[in-house]
Amino acid sequence: MNKAGSLLRVEDLTLSIRDLPILRDVSLALQPGKVLGIVGESGSGKSMTASAIMQLLPEGTQWSGHIELNGEALEKKSEKEMCAIRGHDIGMVFQEPMTALNPVQTIGEQVSETIRIHTRSGRREAERIARDTLNRVGLPEAQFPLSRYPHELSGGQRQRVVIAMAIALRPKLLIADEPSTALDVTTQAQILALLKRLVAEDGMGLVLITHDLAVVAEMADHIVIMREGEVVETGRTLELFRRMQHPYTRKLFAASSHNPNRNQTFHGRDGTPVLQVSQAVRDYPLPRRFLLGRARAFRAVDHVTLAVRRGENVGLVGESGCGKSTLTRAILALENLQGGEIELDGTAFNRRGFRPPAEMRRKVQVVFQDPYSSFNPRHRVERLVAEPFHLDPQAPKGRERRRRAEDILEAVGLSAGDADKYIHEFSGGQRQRIAIARALIIEPSLIILDEAVSALDVSIRAQILDLLADLSDRLSVSYLFISHDLSVVRAITDRVLVMKAGQIVEEGATEEVFTNPRHDYTKTLLAATPDLERALKAREQVA
Repeated sequence: MNKAGSLLRVEDLTLSIRDLPILRDVSLALQPGKVLGIVGESGSGKSMTASAIMQLLPEGTQWSGHIELNGEALEKKSEKEMCAIRGHDIGMVFQEPMTALNPVQTIGEQVSETIRIHTRSGRREAERIARDTLNRVGLPEAQFPLSRYPHELSGGQRQRVVIAMAIALRPKLLIADEPSTALDVTTQAQILALLKRLVAEDGMGLVLITHDLAVVAEMADHIVIMREGEVVETGRTLELFRRMQHPYTRKLFAASSHNPNRNQTFHGRDGTPVLQVSQAVRDYPLPRRFLLGRARAFRAVDHVTLAVRRGENVGLVGESGCGKSTLTRAILALENLQGGEIELDGTAFNRRGFRPPAEMRRKVQVVFQDPYSSFNPRHRVERLVAEPFHLDPQAPKGRERRRRAEDILEAVGLSAGDADKYIHEFSGGQRQRIAIARALIIEPSLIILDEAVSALDVSIRAQILDLLADLSDRLSVSYLFISHDLSVVRAITDRVLVMKAGQIVEEGATEEVFTNPRHDYTKTLLAATPDLERALKAREQVA
């Protein structure tokens, strides 16, 4: 990479925290008006590199090397000088916007705060600049006044506010750390397009940190591949992906398009479905417009009908707010329906005024997106995995209970000895295996996987998908995948349902829907989904 005239230059950055090595001889450079993608799995050092650039490092950090922004050495700056640089010359966009925003301050106050801290602008001038900046990021005044609070916005809108805070003073450098991972595909496409437009308009440099190779292939001019705190490969985007000299780069590339082998792809169409949803309706009351006005309701699930048969893997896709989560809660009988009925194994499970007994709930289990937050960190894995036994009046006790826990841990690729550990002792992928073990131990008819792999690195995601495919083949367990990641749904499911505004707008065999979509909404979702090969071919055409 040409370092002459670089906006950002990092040379031989080596960092440790209390003698634990984190980064080793990291070097990179970024030109103005360009996008640098930093790619790697969790623990590779991506975010710590960004923290070092910002000089926001934890206590006990020792580091050496050279970090230069626009010709100025940052390691020579005092904390007071760095405070003046952060927000003014360097902007930061975080992965989770809700944790980056203050819930008790309006969006106008939060964007204005950055401006007032770094300039001598008065309140009115700061609010004017904040208003202009929010307009720039796609939050016009008519729909998004400065008086709105973060909880009144969607995930994508909150991320736009975070971007507005970062670019309010038109910084020279913007660092975006996984800015779109938690967003659905259409919102992700909008946020990435917004970032690219801002780079072009302001001429700033963008450091994009991600584990998604398809995203970086679309966005970045130059890529740095990191592994275990080191840069293992770097180069122009197209050249790097077509060359891939390092085995780790080739491993990431293979994992990003991994399709698990299934020995028993589902073909059966006979017999009673494991899950049957018939004309399901779920409404939520809305505030009255007038004191004596009519009661209003928002229909989150609108006469949905679907079925999942034994051994079948079904995907349910759609944007945030389409009704997926509401339908999931209804299938789990956590919320009653106002209309229609849900049956499990041919027996009523949820309808208006009906609550299933505990022994029926054992037939359906769920695996959540974030395994760590779904476990009690004070309990050992044996107890965590055995939690669903409280739904079974005939549940094993004592040694038999321990044996069942050990057996299911081994079935998901862990060891029997892991039963004595705590959840914090495991990696993200191992925690998700434990979550799958917990769902399987009671031998349910149906497992709902709610964004179960969306937060995982590509190689860990490939391992979990292989595990799920193997369990489906061996145990004939049925899956309902709830996801906004269409590549995952395509890899693992037999049939897919597309949901929009509370309704199923398209359904069919997975490959048929992906290769020959009929509904315009499905076509929009597919077009917005990042695709590695499509991005590389587009670069080849430009080249």
